[in-house]
Amino acid sequence: MSATRWLAEYAWLPGEAEPTPDVLIETVHDRITGVKALAPDGRPDAGVEVLADAVRLPGLTLPGLANAHSHAFHRALRGRTHAGRGDFWSWRDRMYAVAGRLDPDSYLALARAVYAEMALAGITCVGEFHYLHHGPGCSRYADPNAMGAALVEAAAQAGIRLTLLDTCYLTASVDGRPLVGPQQRFGDGDALRWAERLDAFTPDGGHVRLGAAIHSVRAVPAEQLATVAGWAQRRDAPLHVHLSEQPAENDACRAVHGCTPTRLLADHGVLGRATTAVHATHPTSADVGLLGDSRTGVCLCPTTERDLADGIGPARRMADAGIPLSLGSDSHAVIDPFEEARAVELDERLRTRKRGHFTPAELFTAASSAGHAALGWTDAGRIAVGDRADLVTVRLDSVRTAGVTPAGVWFAASTADVVQVVVDGQVLVRDGRHVRVDVARELATAITEVTS
Repeated sequence: MSATRWLAEYAWLPGEAEPTPDVLIETVHDRITGVKALAPDGRPDAGVEVLADAVRLPGLTLPGLANAHSHAFHRALRGRTHAGRGDFWSWRDRMYAVAGRLDPDSYLALARAVYAEMALAGITCVGEFHYLHHGPGCSRYADPNAMGAALVEAAAQAGIRLTLLDTCYLTASVDGRPLVGPQQRFGDGDALRWAERLDAFTPDGGHVRLGAAIHSVRAVPAEQLATVAGWAQRRDAPLHVHLSEQPAENDACRAVHGCTPTRLLADHGVLGRATTAVHATHPTSADVGLLGDSRTGVCLCPTTERDLADGIGPARRMADAGIPLSLGSDSHAVIDPFEEARAVELDERLRTRKRGHFTPAELFTAASSAGHAALGWTDAGRIAVGDRADLVTVRLDSVRTAGVTPAGVWFAASTADVVQVVVDGQVLVRDGRHVRVDVARELATAITEVTS
């Protein structure tokens, strides 16, 4: 296997508060085998000749970024749900209408384009919170995991890694109302049948890992939470759950169970280091303590949370409690990890009317290594020997980034500034264009098919 040397003008190395200039990175196949910051005169110890065949990476090179929370089919709703005021629940009705039209072929086409859009943004791994399992009316496909298989294939064709968070979704409300209409496509009947279906799913490819998800306390009865958590624990797999996204969810849980959703999850063994709570927008102080004490992670999705008027979660308070923070684009109101990251800080400023809650290095960690860890990829998200050869290069000379310090990209850059993306040692985005997919054309075609 041949080695490739990459000479980064700046690279953000693990544990550093800001990027390091002039870094030589060596990769062999899909792994990083060498990382060296050059001496001030530009010469590594081995001599200048080692630079002759190095691929220059002008700008700032980051490790691959992770999107820890995605619903791929929600991308079809971008820009289509803003007529009238509405709320989360009216938006959800529009979402169900799209869900009702998808089949394995159309979902493959849509997800392939969405994952390719993520690649353009510097995302090399995505966590797909997947609950669209069956056909209309809960009729099963010949392969009951056909929709999941479509997502696995979509990620392979788009060139990024996938953690398929197969989601248990059984009821329509905390008090156990049955699934109706398009929701019936989500259900397996009970958690044991969900587990049986997932046990039968053995996707091929080194680009995919299986995880589990509890949609929410609305969707999985309390007595079945442990079944889902147990499946993940036995397989050492990540477990994700929507948590306290809406005040109405908290109110309903208190009315039925006499406690908050976080307390309910804790009581049934769901919380822990392998678990990530998505949103956690409306936790109580006691909830934050439960999450922190158990080292449960939280995935923040700021652009979706503001698009749906969900509110602003207590990000700094959660981080101070020891909760690892990661980032997701969720409904894909935008797909831009730089926007998600800076929103964590800027939303705190709006909430507190004070600045300076998160350093650029903390935002970088949330977008990279913490996100990969939340998805079960502990060998990614760092430019370090032994980790996966994922390199994302960001321009420092665009109209957005000109004159910005390298660490300042988290407050200045956008996906338009991502010029090259390497995944597992292979160039996937070159000069800002995906090498396999005509992303805009495929998005337009796939979205038209499921919305017209």
